[in-house]
Formats: sequence, structure tokens, C-alpha cells
Amino acid sequence: MNLTIQSWQMVAPNEPLLLNSRVVALDELDPQSVVVEVVGCGVCHTDVGFLFGGVRTRHDLPLALGHEIFGKVVHAVGSHASLLGSSVVVPAVIPCGECSPCLAGRGAICSGQFFPGNDDHGGFASHVVVPGKGLCVVSEDALLRWGGGSAALAVVADAVTTPYQAILNSQLKSGDVAVFVGVGGVGSFGVQLAHALGARVAALDVDSVRLERVLGTGADLVISADGDPREIKRALRGWAREKGLPESGWKIFETSGHPAGQALAFSLLGYDGHLGVVGFNREKIPVRLGNLMAFDATIRGTWGCLPEHYPAVLDHVLTGEVKLEPFVEFRPMSEINDVFVDLRDHKLTRRPVLVPDFH
Repeated sequence: MNLTIQSWQMVAPNEPLLLNSRVVALDELDPQSVVVEVVGCGVCHTDVGFLFGGVRTRHDLPLALGHEIFGKVVHAVGSHASLLGSSVVVPAVIPCGECSPCLAGRGAICSGQFFPGNDDHGGFASHVVVPGKGLCVVSEDALLRWGGGSAALAVVADAVTTPYQAILNSQLKSGDVAVFVGVGGVGSFGVQLAHALGARVAALDVDSVRLERVLGTGADLVISADGDPREIKRALRGWAREKGLPESGWKIFETSGHPAGQALAFSLLGYDGHLGVVGFNREKIPVRLGNLMAFDATIRGTWGCLPEHYPAVLDHVLTGEVKLEPFVEFRPMSEINDVFVDLRDHKLTRRPVLVPDFH
């Protein structure tokens, strides 16, 4: 049996994505793979980096990008046959689960990991072929109880789970101070997760609309990131002192993916501070590494989220502790090229989720 998959493919850097189709012979697929019919696929700044930022994909072009995928399993055999008909979130990074790093709990650095839209065709498509291992099943009962637009769950694949992994990496605990630099996408969900885990949360951004949005969904304090970093740090210290919060051991998360945001986040490190780097850009920034020694501080990057943590994140979403729809906007997939340009030009204030509209 053959399946025709329609997709929007990157054919060259800085060129519009093109609508294409390919035929997949289902009986010739790896039995460890499943086919997911795409319900929604979020657009990440990483996708924009592939198309406009000079970041190279691991798979040759042409390639369908897209790694924030929610959909329904329409083909599964063998050990994954039980997934047939299930609604699933496809993790943005699926480790092999068998290599030494995976067995040591370091699946993020697994050399055999699968990253849809990078290692093979991704979710800007009618269907996607992915490993069956690691998929996060969302029960139909849970979907009905939640009552949200199911396509919004696409952002759980990366924008919600990646800050959760960064929070776990920081060893954040209830009562800690968490500071998010950049709350346009990943940061907005990180704010909500940190709040749900009991932290007191400060949010920094250059966009007042974004700050106002998170003030009602988990942020205890919002500060414009446009100011002098020293003044921003003084304001944070004053807030912590006034509220009786810890003045050391802050968990700072760089979620802007912008050089200025990264420089600001580093400048906020203090005694026993932890800086989690989640945002990505290719530019270099000057930092004084001696601060790490003087403050006994740490910096750690986060590459995706381990699939075993997805059910916990999904619970936060389905119970309403983490809200999705105020932070996403739905667009038909046929508008993909306009969305990419708008995201590149910083014209969007919400995470775009593309809904397939192939005919």
C-alpha cells in the first residue's frame, strides 16, 4: 500500500518553501517507524535558522522542516501496533535509548537521535514518518476534558518541553527565584512551568505585550529588558529583598535566542547562580568567565527534552497549569512562507502553529 505525502519543502537557503509530494510504500517502512497524520506543526526559530540563518540541516535538501508535531498515528506495525489510532505528541528529539549516553541518562547527546525536520522530513506536511519509540500518547478522554484546540498541543513537542528540561537541569525547587530573559515563545511556557513548580518568577523582555501576557500567567514580576543591565539586576535584588526571597542561587533562563538577551542573562548571574541557555543564535558575545569562579556559578545548555518527561509536561497542560492558546496563533499551512518571513522579521507575538490545508 502506498501513501502520498504532501509537504512544504526547503529547497535552498533563503528561498521560498515549495509544495511537493512523495510516495511512501508503507510495507517497506522500517517496522520501528510509524506514520503520523499531522494535525498541527509549530514553527520554531530553529526552522527559521535553517531557512534564513545559515544553519545547516543534517539531511540533504530538499527537506520538509518542522519538529513541533501533534497528530494521529495512521500506520503502525509490530511492537508499535498498539499506537494505531492514537493522538500523539512527537518529541522534537528522540534518542535511540540504547547507546552509552542514553543509558547514562544523557539522551540529548545521543549520536543516533532522530530530530524531525533535520534528520529526515518533518511536520510541515500532511504526514510524517517517525520512530514509534518515545511518542507521547494523549488519550481521547484527556483531549475532551481539556477542551482546547488540539493543534495547539504541537508546541508541547519543543516550546513547552525544552524549558521544562532546562528547569530540571537547574534543579529548581519550590521557593527558588527563576528569571526568564525573553518570553515570546519558549520563555512564556517556561514562566508557567516554573510557577507551577513553586518558584517565584521574574520575566524580562523588550516587548511590553509579551510582559503583560505572562504577568497574568505565572510571572510575579515583569521588567523591560531595554534598560541598563546593572539597573535591571538592582531591580531584581530589590524585589527579592522586599518579598523575602533568596538573594543567591537564582535560576536564570536565557530564552530569547538573541545576543543582547544572552549578554543580559549572563550579567544577572550572582552567587551560586545557574544560567540555563535555551535560546540559540550563531553570534558571539563577550563575557567575563571569571564571574563563574567568583560567584561559584554554573552555565548549562539544554538540547530538547528527554521523551520520558513529556507525560509530566502534558499533565501540566491538560490540567490548565500551563496555558497554550494565549501564546499561540493558528495559520493554514499554505501560508507557511509568509509565517517564516514574519517570524524572521519579529512581527509575531505568539508561537505560530500551522494547520494542514492540503487539497
